[in-house]
Amino acid sequence: MNLKQQLKEAIEAAIKKADIVEEIPEVKVEVPKDKNNGDFSTNAAMTLTKLARKNPRDIAQAIIDNIDKKAASVKEISIAGPGFINFKMETAELANVIYTVLDKKENYGRTAQESAEKVLIEFVSANPTGDLHIGHARNASVGATLANIMDFAGYDVTREYYINDAGNQINNLAKSIEARYFEALGEELNMPEDGYNGKDIKVIGEKLASEHPEYKDLEEAERISKFRDLGVEYEMRKLKGDLEEFRIKFDNWFSETSLYESGEIDEAMTKMKENGYIFEADDATWLRTTDFKDDKDRVLVKGDGTLTYLMPDIAYHYDKVERGFDKLINLFGADHHGYINRLKASLGALGENPDKLEIQIMQLVRLLENGEEVKMSKRTGKAVTLRDLIDMIGVDAARYFMIMRSTDTHFDFDLDLARSESSDNPVYYAQYAHARICSILRQAKEQGFEVDLQNPVDIIENEQALELLKKVLEFPNIVKGAAESRATQRIPNYIHDLAASFHKFYNAEKVLGENADKTRAYILMIEAVRQTLENALRLIDVSAPEKM
Repeated sequence: MNLKQQLKEAIEAAIKKADIVEEIPEVKVEVPKDKNNGDFSTNAAMTLTKLARKNPRDIAQAIIDNIDKKAASVKEISIAGPGFINFKMETAELANVIYTVLDKKENYGRTAQESAEKVLIEFVSANPTGDLHIGHARNASVGATLANIMDFAGYDVTREYYINDAGNQINNLAKSIEARYFEALGEELNMPEDGYNGKDIKVIGEKLASEHPEYKDLEEAERISKFRDLGVEYEMRKLKGDLEEFRIKFDNWFSETSLYESGEIDEAMTKMKENGYIFEADDATWLRTTDFKDDKDRVLVKGDGTLTYLMPDIAYHYDKVERGFDKLINLFGADHHGYINRLKASLGALGENPDKLEIQIMQLVRLLENGEEVKMSKRTGKAVTLRDLIDMIGVDAARYFMIMRSTDTHFDFDLDLARSESSDNPVYYAQYAHARICSILRQAKEQGFEVDLQNPVDIIENEQALELLKKVLEFPNIVKGAAESRATQRIPNYIHDLAASFHKFYNAEKVLGENADKTRAYILMIEAVRQTLENALRLIDVSAPEKM
């Protein structure tokens, strides 16, 4: 158990012992912004005021009178302001977090849950009709990081990509390939009105014309079917390659076509009919989504018998539910905001709790270079793609920057800052902290000092060192909070704060000093910092270099 959790439990025990309230609400223990207020503080007395119908300072005093200071490793307690309780901890106990980190190593910060909630995170899910763009890069970064964080926090996480390989867009893809195929055979280009004019389509058409000129003699329906499959296969292979280079991994690649083949679309429709939410009107089949806070009912089957986009999406979420997931998390682009209520309503129509589905909307990213917006790739003269971004600044910077801000805010991505080798660049700043620690540890080894867990650490008293240890101590709770609130930006924020605390300590205190005992203790401490920093960087799939 870490010191923060230990203190939290001691406060809860004190509230119970003082008989302040029957049911104790969650007690929050925070690190004060002003270090003069102590190592930790709690607002528990103020949150209990209404329940206990007492003055918060009186409640605070009752907590202080009943807390077991020894069990909580508390040195001093004081009341501040309207009822904040501030704690100064025994420094020897604070330093013990070093042993915890070095014992758990890559698992420091990981939580194990007795009954892990099964979570499906669906992200990216771009149509296989072209290159991934900057919006997809943000979606991919956030989705992968959220999955990492929730997995580390003890959830049973599955990462999934929904392949839109059916419907009009894929038909247009097939017809576009067909047009380029016949053009390559010497016929006039007959591109459909909503066709795709990308370079990929031309390449596929020319390749097919060269290798399979006999396809021209097939029945049109058979030829289109073949081109559809080949086109999706080509685009998905390229897309998977780009995502792999961006360090994005999926557990499942779920095909929309499989919903038609398995009969799940019909099953979902039958389920909603049985539950009484399907009705016929104006030669169409409708879903009564207004029963679940949607602004209007939605068409599922048009008058000509074709399905709207919503119906296969409902069947897909029906499949998710049938697979036994407790929580469904979707990451959508900014243009999908209006889709939220109808999709949540469809879960209600299937007999599930609509709140089982969480949808995060990715707001837009604007690339800036030399203070001006970048809209076109210098290489191709077209929209900037994920691959362009990797070529421009590398994977580490791209992944780090894409999750620095909350997903519900627009993000100005400064390419010049991402390239810079300065403390202003947050990813460089964090990686430099890790590399600097590795350098110190190499020097220590050359001088005969090893990372030895038998060495005592209770002699650490330097103010900056203790602040650094408090930051290390926070990591498990940062991960837990980021997972619960789905706030991926908290991890890079923490990484920056941890790196800043280390740099501050390094500038104030010599690690390899004349006092051998203190040097041994500091070596253990910075190895604990290095391990924590590496663990945090791993959550966002950013490397922790040993040299820079």
